[in-house]
Amino acid sequence: MPREFGAWSTVHNRFRQWRNAGVFEALLEGAIAEAAKRGEVDMSLVSVGSTTVRAHHDAAGMHLNPDALAGLEKAAEEAEKTRQKGEARTNKTGTTVRTGKSGDASDADASSA
Repeated sequence: MPREFGAWSTVHNRFRQWRNAGVFEALLEGAIAEAAKRGEVDMSLVSVGSTTVRAHHDAAGMHLNPDALAGLEKAAEEAEKTRQKGEARTNKTGTTVRTGKSGDASDADASSA
């Protein structure tokens, strides 16, 4: 831990206080809401898996403010419309993904063999 941050116990206690006060959740919600207002929410960039996030089996989920939720829903609707129009699918790096007749990428591999 760099000296300018203070003792480890102080840093840990401050982190716990901020976590318990909801500081990090408020920052995340604010960032999502601001991106939604600008139309910059891109759900194709979101990837959360059990190796990334651990939650207790009783976890109920995060509460979003209405603006953030509306922005996320709009982005999901736009992604679904794009998919339904049959536009080329891209992966996270922006590379076009080849698909076979059924829409499964494995079909493209099998048909090209």
